[in-house]
Amino acid sequence: MKIVLELWQVISLLIASGGVLAGLVKWGTGQIKSSIDVRMAGFERAADGWRDQERDLLLLRAELAEKYLRRDDYVRGQTVIEAKLDAINSEIKSIQIQGARREH
Repeated sequence: MKIVLELWQVISLLIASGGVLAGLVKWGTGQIKSSIDVRMAGFERAADGWRDQERDLLLLRAELAEKYLRRDDYVRGQTVIEAKLDAINSEIKSIQIQGARREH
């Protein structure tokens, strides 16, 4: 069995095949593009989440700078307070000794 095609039929068949191929390529690229768009949207949401985390961290750092007292500063403050209490204690003892001397 032989298939005999005229020239215009061969050209029509090639044009139709080319059209089908072009349609498949267009459909495939559309699918790839939509897949990439979905992924990029996910990346953008993740980036927004990281931006929020970074902003919260910066706010926390600013808050810590205002409220946090370093150990060295605390020790220094405690030393000053204890020195003042020791000085008051010494004054009280000296007043007690002077009072005891006056009584005798």
